[in-house]
Amino acid sequence: MRNRWFILKLLFGLILIGVVVLYPMLISIYVFLPLFIGFAGWSLLRGIDGAGLGYILIPLIYLINLEINLSLPLMMVVFATLLYYLTLYEHVLVFKKCRVCVAVLSVVLIDLYYLGSLLMYDLLMDTSSIVIDKLLWYSLFADIFMAVL
Repeated sequence: MRNRWFILKLLFGLILIGVVVLYPMLISIYVFLPLFIGFAGWSLLRGIDGAGLGYILIPLIYLINLEINLSLPLMMVVFATLLYYLTLYEHVLVFKKCRVCVAVLSVVLIDLYYLGSLLMYDLLMDTSSIVIDKLLWYSLFADIFMAVL
């Protein structure tokens, strides 16, 4: 029984590491795959809130990998997550008994903070780094779906 539990934990860890390392590479090839920025930010928030070191390291590795493969600004994701943590996270914790509500609200608000910071960057630098279309909505709904799971 103990060996089976150890093997399952090891298999889960290997699958998690594989997804964190390989998924951003797949996103760079298949652009219709969702980014999961809000879910990574929410996992980072859970780590900051005391859920464990793995909740900090795994999202940071994923976000670094996204930056390497897609040139998405890592510091902007961390900035948006920390800005959300400092401004609205305490107000969202009113729904403490409904974990799914906190997760969904956090993911949506982190995504909105990130989108706002990207649009502000585009405005200040006079560039166009993001296109708001149906693919962005699809990515948001996939983020919410991951937070519910």
